[in-house]
Amino acid sequence: MARKFLISGRVQGVGFRFFVERVASELGLSGYVRNLDDGRVEVYALGSPTQLSELRNQLWKGPRLAIVEDVREQDAPMLQCRGFRIE
Repeated sequence: MARKFLISGRVQGVGFRFFVERVASELGLSGYVRNLDDGRVEVYALGSPTQLSELRNQLWKGPRLAIVEDVREQDAPMLQCRGFRIE
């Protein structure tokens, strides 16, 4: 499965991308995480429904300094990704 998540709140400048990279790698997901110009963080992830559900749970928590206000999730097209990276 492929999913895109858009995370809002205080999620830039608090180590959120590094947090997502670590969690996604530990879960065995492929994809990427990047900051958006509007202050949100975008996560694209490929994995099983169980892996993606756990990622969603972790996105709501975020790193210690983050304040997550919203996590929007949508289906995404399947892209070729090796590992999980920060863009």
